[in-house]
Amino acid sequence: MFSHDRNQLRRFYVESWRKARQGLPLEPLERLVAEVVAEHPEYHALLESEERALGREFLPEHGETNPFMHMGLHIAIREQVASNRPQGIAALYRRFCKALGSKMDAEHLMMDALAESLWLAQRQGTPPDEAAYLAQLKQMLQRLGR
Repeated sequence: MFSHDRNQLRRFYVESWRKARQGLPLEPLERLVAEVVAEHPEYHALLESEERALGREFLPEHGETNPFMHMGLHIAIREQVASNRPQGIAALYRRFCKALGSKMDAEHLMMDALAESLWLAQRQGTPPDEAAYLAQLKQMLQRLGR
């Protein structure tokens, strides 16, 4: 799923969702994408039309959220937790889930830190700073009283 081709990535979401809706066999990454899509009914109509999914621009300056970026961050968090990379993220995730009461709420909060970490890395032309990312997550938990 790693690609710099926006349309190729979007097609992967569309195709994974189509296969899931039709009850077709899914590869592991397709299954993960379909699970995330299933949890976001607000994106279903978009993903049920490849033409709409490929052609749509999402402009933050107009207050729009890019659903592909949003779901991609969910996927990234889940992959981090599954591999416990960076080291310790799985335990932090469990603490967020306990503090917030749901996996979705935990991921949404954690995604803020992940997005900032990725943005800084891109801006600085460096790999993401895993230690700073984990420190930010720990600070967020402290603010939650956990």
